[in-house]
Amino acid sequence: MPQPETPDAAPRVVVLGSCTVDLVFRMPRFPAPGETLFAEAAELHAGGKGLNQAIGARRLGARAMLIARIADDPFGHILLEALKSNGVDTQHVAFDPATGSGVAVPVVLPDGQNSILSAPRANLAMPVEQVVAARDAIVEADALLLQFEAPMEVNVTAARLAVEHGVPVFLNAAPIVPHPPELLSLADVLIVNEVEAEMLTPSLPAGATLADRALSLAGIARKAAVVTCGADGCLVACDGNVVAVAAYPATAVDTVGAGDAFCAALAVAWCRGARLIEAARFANAAGAISVGRPGAAPSLPSLREVEALLEKATS
Repeated sequence: MPQPETPDAAPRVVVLGSCTVDLVFRMPRFPAPGETLFAEAAELHAGGKGLNQAIGARRLGARAMLIARIADDPFGHILLEALKSNGVDTQHVAFDPATGSGVAVPVVLPDGQNSILSAPRANLAMPVEQVVAARDAIVEADALLLQFEAPMEVNVTAARLAVEHGVPVFLNAAPIVPHPPELLSLADVLIVNEVEAEMLTPSLPAGATLADRALSLAGIARKAAVVTCGADGCLVACDGNVVAVAAYPATAVDTVGAGDAFCAALAVAWCRGARLIEAARFANAAGAISVGRPGAAPSLPSLREVEALLEKATS
């Protein structure tokens, strides 16, 4: 896919996160315990939340850099080539000498829903020193994107640097793993799905609505929380209010990577001066395009595609 030009005025987005080779199995259903079930198809793609979000931001016209850790192995070279061919700055993608590159096995059903088996490997070996080495890039960025697929001390170090220098922090708190409460409070915008929203608000009663949980998360973050709801769009909680932002019609082929398309688009639109509600509409459009195509990184839309969908929806 041809990449957009990135003039000097384009947003500078730094992503810290994972790089993982996805071996995607397309299955008619999930196998029962002890059962061998043939896949309808199998594909190999570059993936991982960090890689996906960096490529997603780049395709939307941002100057994107990824801080990540891979290994000097065949999978690592696939990941590095995917980043470079998509125009992502890889100067802070490092080789880990002691472990292999991350690998995941997404299992995708005919309706597009998926479950993922993941072995993070080098992704969880990133030292704090690697973030310190990328300090200048972080403090000069227009936005920093983080996820839960990197060591927590690394995420906290990067978030502190960003906050100290007025750089907005977008934290995609996924997948839910043990984490320091400080990390959530360092996020300007906290992005989660419905399940993650419930898991991050255990003090709320069982009958709490999703809007209640979104408001609670917005109170933890520095500015706002966004809860993605799949085909129902998303909820944006900010300044004591919750706004539902509708999704765009889409036929789901593969939902792997759709959340990453959303996160990248939200950050890029914000950096371009969009209000959070407007940025969420832009992100919903990116997600709608992503679910209609197979793969994670291969499904990420271009700026032209997102703008065309938005124009069509308003015409």
